[in-house]
Amino acid sequence: MSQIPNCPVCQSAYAYEDRGLFVCPECGNEWQETEETAAVVKDANGNVLQDGDAVTVIKDLKVKGASGAIKQGTKVKNIRLVEGDHNIDCKVDGFGAMKLKAEFVKKL
Repeated sequence: MSQIPNCPVCQSAYAYEDRGLFVCPECGNEWQETEETAAVVKDANGNVLQDGDAVTVIKDLKVKGASGAIKQGTKVKNIRLVEGDHNIDCKVDGFGAMKLKAEFVKKL
């Protein structure tokens, strides 16, 4: 028998399973557990990022092998979230394809 999780809304331990859904008798919340939980990527201000968002670089970033740095305030459009240490794939004007850390950008 699988472990029934607490309600995500009110944290009640009295949740039960009904036809593939979990139901909380205290608050009435119904939810479905998923096996795969996607990692939430947040920017420097704590805003949740999604694929296709536009962001701004919040500090100058040195780039190995490049003559200059990505300057603070550079806008990057249409980001793509990926797994790993650098969790944003994007194209930066003047630099090409880059991988950035979410802690150095803020959502527009």
